[in-house]
Amino acid sequence: MPYTIEISELTKRFGDIYAVNNLSFKVEQGTIFGVLGPNGSGKSTTIRMLCGLMHPTSGSGRVLGYDIVSGAEQIKENIGYMNQKFSLYEDLTVIENMHFFGRIYGLSPRETREHLSKLKEEMQLDVRENQLVQTLSGGWKQRLALACAFLHRPRLLILDEPTAGVDPVSRRLFWQILDDLRKRGITILVTTHYMDEAERCDITALIFHGKLKAFGSPSKLINENEGTSLEDIFINLARNGDEINETA
Repeated sequence: MPYTIEISELTKRFGDIYAVNNLSFKVEQGTIFGVLGPNGSGKSTTIRMLCGLMHPTSGSGRVLGYDIVSGAEQIKENIGYMNQKFSLYEDLTVIENMHFFGRIYGLSPRETREHLSKLKEEMQLDVRENQLVQTLSGGWKQRLALACAFLHRPRLLILDEPTAGVDPVSRRLFWQILDDLRKRGITILVTTHYMDEAERCDITALIFHGKLKAFGSPSKLINENEGTSLEDIFINLARNGDEINETA
């Protein structure tokens, strides 16, 4: 199976500070890839480099087959990005937001209508398509933001803490949607602070102080590091900074 993300010794330094320090890993197509780490661990910097928004100090990487430096524009055209702050227009309706993002992604009106007819049903947005975004709950905004990020049918979705502050019922529905997208071969990179979400990922990376401390399926990480859960492993790392086993 081809790899959607491949990075080797990826490093980003700001002066004497290493925001990302020698990261290397590969993520297969059709995988939900969870990235965990405390605030300031280097997650956001890593994502910016993968999106082609920031050049690394050293090391290399490929996303969807494109080099993260020379192919940055092609990467931007073929990924969907969802920010935790719901980058939506509050004074527009659900359907108006989706048409607006369709134009941003360069879709024709016909293409936008075709994509919308499927997305509204898949993400259960059709019943509120004429409602102003500012009147929606966090869970509804979350689904709309995901729909907008997926409107141009990217092969890779990058979701930055997409369920922060969202109720448990909405979080469960959101992850059901992600599972459906994965089954269609879409690769999903998601950052989260919820350990139950991390354990639903196919592959998980734990990053501390810009360094990759663990990489592998949640079950392997738990078994090989004698923990009862990912949360145990994460807390142990946060407390003492000890290295734990890395698995491919």
